[in-house]
Amino acid sequence: MSETVVGILGLLTIVAIVVTLFKSKTQPAIAFIVFPAILALILVIFKWVTFDDVAAMIKAGFSSTGPTAALFVFSVLYFGVMTDAGMFDVIIGKLMKLVGDNVIGVTIMTAVIALVGHLDGGGASTFCIVVPAMLPIYKRMHMRKTTLLRIAVLSMGVLNLMPWAGPTMRAASVLGIEAGSLWQTILPIQIFGIILALAHAVLAGFQEKKRGAGLNGTAAVADNEALEETAEQAAADNKELARPKLFLFNVLLTLCVIAMLIWDVFPSYVPFMLGLAIALFVNYGFTAKMHKKIINLHAGPALMMCSTLMGAAVLMGILTSSIGADGKVISAKTMELPPDAIPSVVRCLSNIVSEILPAALGQHLPLVIGILSVPLALAFDTDSYFYGMLPVIIGIGQAFGVEALPIAIAMVVCRNCATFISPMVPATLLGTGLAEVDIKDHIKASFLYVWAFSIICMLFAIVVGIMPL
Repeated sequence: MSETVVGILGLLTIVAIVVTLFKSKTQPAIAFIVFPAILALILVIFKWVTFDDVAAMIKAGFSSTGPTAALFVFSVLYFGVMTDAGMFDVIIGKLMKLVGDNVIGVTIMTAVIALVGHLDGGGASTFCIVVPAMLPIYKRMHMRKTTLLRIAVLSMGVLNLMPWAGPTMRAASVLGIEAGSLWQTILPIQIFGIILALAHAVLAGFQEKKRGAGLNGTAAVADNEALEETAEQAAADNKELARPKLFLFNVLLTLCVIAMLIWDVFPSYVPFMLGLAIALFVNYGFTAKMHKKIINLHAGPALMMCSTLMGAAVLMGILTSSIGADGKVISAKTMELPPDAIPSVVRCLSNIVSEILPAALGQHLPLVIGILSVPLALAFDTDSYFYGMLPVIIGIGQAFGVEALPIAIAMVVCRNCATFISPMVPATLLGTGLAEVDIKDHIKASFLYVWAFSIICMLFAIVVGIMPL
């Protein structure tokens, strides 16, 4: 079996997953398990890898996603406790007084919170800040949750260009330059992107108003009818669990959790583990029965999100793991594989992409790879994209006299826009889970906007002379 065949099989696997999810044939976790498992079986049958290799690849996938799974579980439980205690009700009330019935004000606020929250470069932590704060407002204003996610991911994609963020650091390491130096080059694009993200938020606000969003908009009618049946029960539950006298404590505790996330000394799940324990004891006392009741209320969403990520671990492991001659997994962060290593499925796919591109488009490689970056983001995780594909594309560009820097800029800027719509990025799954949105609906609602956003940013880079035409 050749590398080309392996790459094609990988592409077919990704297409099968996307189509299955878009047609709502199963849950993401099942799709992430079944199709990669079929691919692995085919690779074993044709002796590309052995069963031992597949086992090692899956273990590697779990080792990379395990911390995010813990973050999923404890963040959902923590914010669930804060919701039950009534912290968000008070905050929402204050925010609603600030924006009133101004739908556009809500969308702009979403973008601003996402921009500020993503200054640390952490996608998971930003989703944990933006979504729990804004989701109740979107529900009350009868605005679409997919709009919330789209505004957030575009704002996060722009801020993800910071020198301490993953993509910029990865690209800089491939180029052999300081991340700060690369960032200074793309800073005008980032500033333009921030303005564009805010403009998109205004546009999204007008779109929501047009469909009838607002406290008393036409979109409220159907929602109100659906909510009337459960309103009394929900009110009774909230009265039992609400702790209005502890509002200030809960806010301070949440700020401490967020501060620990930004501090970035502990793994991201630790602040939520500690926060959950403290929140339960302070809000609901030393009562095992009450603690069990609270946890059970939110166990379903936490389990669903965790199972999705566990499925993604299988997908990531089988697609992105290369195998060395000693049978050990080689990380996707490795730029050059040993000659006797078995390349990962994604590396084989990247070689196919690199072979197809230059034949007719060599001189315009930065432009072409920039245009294709958003679709490619759905198939490549961040490490494979920058450590696997970027060096190959740079090598091809050199053969046509194209410098490495414009290629890297195109891949960093355009790919960043699509980072948080990719199912290959664990933080995306966290965001959709917190927002109660299916991954397929998130991609459907955001893909074309993200693609257009990335192309506009690239055109700006060309106009100001950062990228060649």
